[in-house]
Amino acid sequence: MVTLSANCRQSRLSTGGIDVGCEQSNQLTYKMIAERDNETVKIERMSSLLIVAKARVWESEGWQVVVTDPDGKSYAPAEFDRLLAA
Repeated sequence: MVTLSANCRQSRLSTGGIDVGCEQSNQLTYKMIAERDNETVKIERMSSLLIVAKARVWESEGWQVVVTDPDGKSYAPAEFDRLLAA
């Protein structure tokens, strides 16, 4: 089950994945992409702490996870601590 807060959306992607995120214009967001088998999930959050927490949970469930910061730099799970220190 996916629970979304106000002003958030969930939509099916043409690739068969799910896009879950909050539409917040003019604000910097952190993005997580998780892939497993033929599924892709994308999540956006305003907080690096929240996105890293989510990414760690998804990775623990066997997903391949990458987090991108507002500057476009990508972080693999081994680099999540550097993302939080930034």
